[in-house]
Amino acid sequence: MKFIQLFLNGGKQLSSSANAKKVKPESKRRQVRSSFHDLDLKNWKEYPELITDSLWNLGSRSRSSVHKGDYHGNFVPQIPEQILKRFTKENDVVLDMFSGMATTMIECRRLKRHGIGIELQPEICKESQERLDEAKNPHGMTTKIVRGDSASPNLPEVLEPHLKALGRETVDHVMLHPPYWDIIAFTEGEDERDLSSCESLEGFLEMFEQVVQNGATLLEPGRFMTLVIGDKYTQGEWVPLGFECMEVMRSCGLTLRAINIKDIQGNEKGKGKNNNLWRYRALRNGLYVFKHEYVMLFRKDKG
Repeated sequence: MKFIQLFLNGGKQLSSSANAKKVKPESKRRQVRSSFHDLDLKNWKEYPELITDSLWNLGSRSRSSVHKGDYHGNFVPQIPEQILKRFTKENDVVLDMFSGMATTMIECRRLKRHGIGIELQPEICKESQERLDEAKNPHGMTTKIVRGDSASPNLPEVLEPHLKALGRETVDHVMLHPPYWDIIAFTEGEDERDLSSCESLEGFLEMFEQVVQNGATLLEPGRFMTLVIGDKYTQGEWVPLGFECMEVMRSCGLTLRAINIKDIQGNEKGKGKNNNLWRYRALRNGLYVFKHEYVMLFRKDKG
C-alpha cells in the first residue's frame, strides 16, 4: 500500500498534513468589494445599519454634526448617509445639484468623500457654506458650495475648475433633491431659473430634464444618481411628481435601479403640530395626507 501511494505521488512521500486544507491568514484573505462602494462583502453582516429593503423608516431627523432642520426642503441626513455608504467609496467626488443647507456636503466630510454642492440662491449659498465650515473635517476632504444654476447648459464648464482642482473631470455620484414643483416658493417667483417658480408641470419637467442631462454628463459611467422627490396635490388632484421625474431620468438614458419609499414622519415643520387639522381635511375632502417620499436610484451604464 505504501508503494502504491508513493507511485501515485510521483515517488514523493507527503507529510500527513499535505492533504489538509490550507487556511489563509486573516490578513491575507481576499476582500470581496464592489466597483461602487467600499463595503467588504465577505463580512456583509457587519453592516446592520445599512438599509437593503425598499421601505425606509428613518425616524426623526438626525441632529449629528451641525445638521439642523431650520430650512424648508432639507432632507434628513440619514438619506445621504445611506446613499454615500452604499454607492460611493472613500475619496470619491459627490455632486449635489440642489445643495440647500449643505446636508450632503456635511455627510461627505464625515464619511471621507469630496463634495461639490450647487446652490442657486446667493444668501442660501453663503449661509450653507458658513454652516459647512462649522462642521468637523477629520479627513481633510474638499467640500464646497458653488453658486450656480443646475439647469444651465454651461454648468459643466462652471464646474470644470473645481473638478480639476481635485484631479477629476467627472464625479462619482450625483444627488438630486429638487423642489417639489411649487409646494414651496424658494424665490417667490423672482428668479425664473428656480424650478419652484415654474407655472406649469410641463415647464418644471423641461427644466428638470436639463438638470438631469447636466448631471449625466458629469457622472462617471457605471456610477449612480439619486433622486429624492415627493408628490403633490394641485386643486384636489394628486400629481405623481415622483414618477414624472422618474420618466424624465429614464428618457435621459439612465437605468432605474430602485424605488424606495421613505416615511417622512418627523421630517415636517408644520404637520406634526397640526396633525388633527390635516386628518380632518383628509376625511372631509376624500384625500390622504402625504407621509412618504421617494428615494430613487439610477445608474449611468458603461458604454
